[in-house]
Amino acid sequence: MKLNENDMLTFAEGLAHKLNVGDVIILTGDLGVGKTTFTKGLGKGLGINQMIKSPTYTIVREYEGRLPLYHMDVYRIGDDPDSIDLDSYIFGDGVTVIEWGNLLEADLPKEYLEIIFERDDEGRDVTLVAHGDSYERFLPQNYQK
Repeated sequence: MKLNENDMLTFAEGLAHKLNVGDVIILTGDLGVGKTTFTKGLGKGLGINQMIKSPTYTIVREYEGRLPLYHMDVYRIGDDPDSIDLDSYIFGDGVTVIEWGNLLEADLPKEYLEIIFERDDEGRDVTLVAHGDSYERFLPQNYQK
């Protein structure tokens, strides 16, 4: 689906209402394609009032809302997921959003939602991929605003 910045915020906010404890979202795409913007919309939908910022240098930022939001950027840890306690977030009591999560492929849970962001002339092309049956509910054909 093609989304501009406002559409992405609205889409993410709506998707947040479908999230449950333990849901994992992997955000894939180049620098500046909207991964953090998407997470801001998700936070709004979770009732988070804090400003959501990229966790590029802190690796993990935690926010409190309807569900806790664990926002990670694993670009700098590369293929060394043991440098953070990934399991405590993924199997914690909130929702985990991992930017550059594709770098952790072997260490990801069996089921998660992957959102792929690509630039195009009109904004961003966003593709949702369900890894596991429980994430089918997020796919556009199953999604109701």
